[in-house]
Amino acid sequence: MSIRAIQIHNKARNIQNNTNTNSYSKFNYIQKKIIDFTISTILLLITFPVIIYTIYRIKKESSGSIFFKQQRVGLDGKSFTCYKFRSMYEDSKFNPYTQKNDRRIFPYGMTMRKYRIDELPQIWNVFKGDMHIIGPRAEWDILVREYEKIIPKYKQRHLVKPGITGLAQVYYHYGCNINDAKKKLKYDLYYIRNWSLWLEIKVIVKTVIVILKREGV
Repeated sequence: MSIRAIQIHNKARNIQNNTNTNSYSKFNYIQKKIIDFTISTILLLITFPVIIYTIYRIKKESSGSIFFKQQRVGLDGKSFTCYKFRSMYEDSKFNPYTQKNDRRIFPYGMTMRKYRIDELPQIWNVFKGDMHIIGPRAEWDILVREYEKIIPKYKQRHLVKPGITGLAQVYYHYGCNINDAKKKLKYDLYYIRNWSLWLEIKVIVKTVIVILKREGV
């Protein structure tokens, strides 16, 4: 782990609960919108062959819908429909968390998760204005209601739009319980409070590294 990565880890962990969190400034928001449009357009063009192949593999390996749609919580706590490529068998046993070697995931679904391919349909959410490219993870509304009851300051992450990727996603492993949600919140709040163009670029670069190393879940 680099020295800078260790610094981010330490600062995120040391965030105090009584620290106020504010939304992005108007100028920062304009910068993020430019990044959103630019990266989304480039990503869509580059990954279009992957998208077509993914649709083919999903149809081949698992009958049912191509896309997985779920109500997620976004800006100001408002719900929106989040789109992903379906990576689990339809009518799988309900569990709000994904487990290691989860049997609900079909073979190509596991590949999609490792390379974050299942997240590609969220480009549409970015174009619609529901999400940013970078931001807190868009959490399921059912889980959010639970987290808000027991995790202090959890609502503060909804001061901004969620992202396809983010600081918590690339510096902390995939969350599988409430304790993980508490730890990831510190990264989300650190990102919101310390936003800069340089931090945005670093998260994008780190995301590419995570994908190439197949560190997705």
